[in-house]
Amino acid sequence: MKRALATAVSTVFLAAVPTLAADDAPRAKSLDELLKQVQAGWRSERAEIQRREDEFKRSKEEQQKKLADAKATRAREEQRSEEMELLFEQNETSIAELEETLRERLGTLGELFGVVRQVAGDTGGHLETSLVSSQLGGRETFLQELGQSKTLPSIESLEKLWFALQQEMTESGRVVRYPATILDADGQEVEREVIRVGVFNAISDGKYLRWLSEVGKLAELGRQPPARYLDTVRKFQEVRTGLTRFAIDPSRGSILSMVIDTPSRSERIQQGGPIGYAIIALGAVAGIVGLARLFAVILTHRKVKSQQVSEKASDKNPLGRVLAVYEANRSADVETLELKLDEAILRESAQLDRFLWAIKVVSVVAPLMGLLGTVTGMIRVFTTITLVGTGDPKMMASGISEALVTTMLGLFVAIPLVLIHAFVSSGRKEIVEVLEEQSAGIVARRAEGGASVAAG
Repeated sequence: MKRALATAVSTVFLAAVPTLAADDAPRAKSLDELLKQVQAGWRSERAEIQRREDEFKRSKEEQQKKLADAKATRAREEQRSEEMELLFEQNETSIAELEETLRERLGTLGELFGVVRQVAGDTGGHLETSLVSSQLGGRETFLQELGQSKTLPSIESLEKLWFALQQEMTESGRVVRYPATILDADGQEVEREVIRVGVFNAISDGKYLRWLSEVGKLAELGRQPPARYLDTVRKFQEVRTGLTRFAIDPSRGSILSMVIDTPSRSERIQQGGPIGYAIIALGAVAGIVGLARLFAVILTHRKVKSQQVSEKASDKNPLGRVLAVYEANRSADVETLELKLDEAILRESAQLDRFLWAIKVVSVVAPLMGLLGTVTGMIRVFTTITLVGTGDPKMMASGISEALVTTMLGLFVAIPLVLIHAFVSSGRKEIVEVLEEQSAGIVARRAEGGASVAAG
């Protein structure tokens, strides 16, 4: 029975204390050993529990301490925040009071400094695009900073602004030679001597230059003005002292740009297109013929005048050839002689009328061809308007140019031809009148002579 009770107690204690049932624990051989093992397990467990309780207490104390520190820190920061808010409000009030005091003390100086900043900004932009900057660079930086500044300018800044204005005025009346880097027509950088005429024009190597403020360099104009202006540039470069003629652009490039953009004579003709070339070709042919006929009529008129005062008939002029017909038909009757002379006058008149029709036809056709060019040009304009609208006038420029240039060419050809035709017709008429007058006189004298013989 005791053995059974010991076994039961052992089972209970093993269930309650798992550490005593470990595989490596020695098995109790008696109740006393079992009791000792149970007591040892209890002491070990109590020690572990005590250790863990002590550790939990220490951790709890540390956490409470940290919590207390955090609360203290929060309290300090809240107090500091309240102090900063109060200080911020005080500063805002103080700033407002100081700004009001500043405005009261500045008075009209505020407007003055505003004008100074505006003048500095405007002057900086002006100097950046000025030709003087090609020689004296870096002046606009200070002025732009002064124009954007929000603080009151110092006396030194005002003096620098005054100096920049005075320097620009002084340089605008000077002609200066200086070396500079130039971009030629091919875009290559070359070192050349530049002549700056005030703030208006810069020239080099017989050509006009323009100032590229974006890259800070001078560049040759891609297209130079006409020769009558470039001739003054070459002469101006050769002169070192004294006065000489020079084509200056007082608008600082605007007039020069318009002169450059103005088409030349050849470009005007090209704008006329095929119709313009046809008008010019017809006008040239008709002009040559008209001038030749005008010269021939003038020469013939002089020869006829010389023949009138000469006693000997010459076959080198119409009047001489008509008189030669009379000499060859002295024995003919009056009617036959009159018919012979009329035939000779008609022959000479036909010679004088040669190619006169061509001059008249071209003088009439040229304006009509100009009108045709006007119509075709306006058709091109309306076609362009239909396709792209009227937003870009340059798209319509070619059609308008063709319309106007062909009209101009037609009138340019027709007016001289009409004048030539009038001169030739007038000269031819005078010569024919002289021939008819002389012929009528010969026939009248012959008739009078015949009547006298019959009466005798």
